Amino acid sequence: MNFTDFFTYETTKSVVVKSWSVGIINRIVQLLIITYFVGWVFIHEKAYQLTDSNVESSVMTKVKGFGYIGTLYQNRVMDVADYVSPPQGSGMFCIITKLIVTENQFQGRCAEVSTYSNTRVITGACLKNSNKSSGMCEIEGWCPSENDAINTEPMDVKNFTIFIKNSIRFPLFDVTRGNFPSTMTPDLIKKCIYHPEKAPLCPIFRVGDVLNYTKQNVTELLRKGGEIGINIEWKCNLDLNIEYCMPKYSFTRLDAPFAKNAVSKGYNFRFAKYFKTANGTEFRTLHKAFAIRFDVMVTGQAGKFNTVPTLINLVAAFTSIGLGTVLCDVILLNFLKGADQYKAKKFEQVILGSQLSLKPGIKSSYDSGALSLNTYDQPI
Repeated sequence: MNFTDFFTYETTKSVVVKSWSVGIINRIVQLLIITYFVGWVFIHEKAYQLTDSNVESSVMTKVKGFGYIGTLYQNRVMDVADYVSPPQGSGMFCIITKLIVTENQFQGRCAEVSTYSNTRVITGACLKNSNKSSGMCEIEGWCPSENDAINTEPMDVKNFTIFIKNSIRFPLFDVTRGNFPSTMTPDLIKKCIYHPEKAPLCPIFRVGDVLNYTKQNVTELLRKGGEIGINIEWKCNLDLNIEYCMPKYSFTRLDAPFAKNAVSKGYNFRFAKYFKTANGTEFRTLHKAFAIRFDVMVTGQAGKFNTVPTLINLVAAFTSIGLGTVLCDVILLNFLKGADQYKAKKFEQVILGSQLSLKPGIKSSYDSGALSLNTYDQPI
């Protein structure tokens, strides 16, 4: 670049090209851009709004139902205090569906059970009957050992119900909402059961329905346990009446990637209840519980009209309309006949003080400085 090129000035020059093909392409591109911004950006995405996704949430749950659970010794009637853990009623809770109970365990030494030997202290002694060639390792710990290979039938929990009470707040707009509609009465809430179409705002969920919504094997879930997510989504348009700001529920199995694995399938945990004999010796009853764990997750976003995002997106829309001109320039400069003529008229050097001349067939508008190039008059 010459040193004198630095002291130059570039200004926009208008060249009017009368071509049906280029004109149609230009209008189609402009129409697509306008449709995208109006339909997607402004109507669907509501880019004219200021949004708040920092939702503050509180969840309280309550489970109801009675059932029978089989153990090695008997069938037990289970109520909420027996099968719900933890009992606080928070956003995460477990419903126990199957129990393996080992009663009257005392500290001492006894024979291991092969499926559980890796979690006990092995003394090194071998315990076997005199008429057998092999035996079991002796362990030290709580005796007798747990036998978790016992096959018991799971409790039928499909008719149990889950009551969910959820309140949220969008701090940016200071808006607080609850998942009960204002029209709900005590009589209605006692009778309703959630249904995605018939009762989408009912806060009481039948466990069997929730499991079916996840499209998983319900029988396998009851036997092995699993983790179910209940998602409460709040998507609120605060430009409308606040009563339209209501939740939408969805359900999924969170441990689905492990459902078909040979190891770590399902969900289970152990807990013990401790007692003392009359002479003060401690003993316990060990429970291995298979359970369905429920996680109530809350997400949300609220939006309200605001001048700043509206102006930003309007400027972006008007600027993007110019892409049609860029595309048409690419076509004219590279793909159509007469490209050299268009290039000569679009990019022109002017030396001040010199006389400009135009070729025949080129019309000049002296009041605006625009050139009209009729491609019909040019060779194709």
